[in-house]
Amino acid sequence: MLTVDAHHHLWGNPPACAWLDDDRMRSVRRPFTVAQWQAQLRAAEVDRSILVESGRCDEAESEDLLRWATEAPQIAGVVMWADLTGPGLEARIARHLRRSGGDRVVGVRAQIQAEPDPDHLDRPDVRRGLRVVAAAGLAFDLLVRVDQLPAAARAAAALPHVRFVLDHLGKPEIRAGATGLARWRGPFAALAEQPNVTAKLSGLVTEADWVSWRADDLRPFVREALDRFGPDRLMFGSDWPLCLLAGSYGRVRAALHQVLPALSEAASHAIFGGTAARVYRLGV
Repeated sequence: MLTVDAHHHLWGNPPACAWLDDDRMRSVRRPFTVAQWQAQLRAAEVDRSILVESGRCDEAESEDLLRWATEAPQIAGVVMWADLTGPGLEARIARHLRRSGGDRVVGVRAQIQAEPDPDHLDRPDVRRGLRVVAAAGLAFDLLVRVDQLPAAARAAAALPHVRFVLDHLGKPEIRAGATGLARWRGPFAALAEQPNVTAKLSGLVTEADWVSWRADDLRPFVREALDRFGPDRLMFGSDWPLCLLAGSYGRVRAALHQVLPALSEAASHAIFGGTAARVYRLGV
């Protein structure tokens, strides 16, 4: 069974993401390299991965991602950053696709979570950008807050030809327990009704209490995701190295196995590889 980690990051020295300046990020404010990632994959017995932009929000990071992907055959796909509303989006995407490593580009992500407007995805210029992404044959990773999920559902309904991938299940407030579950469940279910949306079981431990979380804290969110999306629309992602804020790669993956119900071989294959390969068109 081909295993795919559908969500991880790398960054250089010094890390160039402004959000890493937060004191809480001290432990991951250091380089995370291709060689370190390859060692992690070998230890975890994972075959392929998707390298995702990390929030630098500049063209130079996309160049870095493509270079790193060419250094590591295990990196089967790259989700690069793009400004959906900036000028020349079509040309900028095309330029990256022509670069060395451009054949690894499988998706685009924008930092929607940083937009104060919960209805940002309703904007006509944003919708135009999403159409450009789809026309280039790429998926769009949805990095959104819970209050942005309704707009994400409307965008997915309005743009059925766009392949949307919801990162981190929409970032539910797991540390808030039942209250966080109640706030998230309805908007999440509405988004799951759109057949052109898949979701990543990723980034959950950093939405829980970093120090005291247990696998049981994740269980209701993972089970809800499985009920709403089914295994053929879910994919595992480690969110390494950010997951290290709350636990090791092995602990994160083990917790997911612990809270999932008993799965058929086909369902397990989908969540831990097949869905990512299909949705991102990995060709592996």
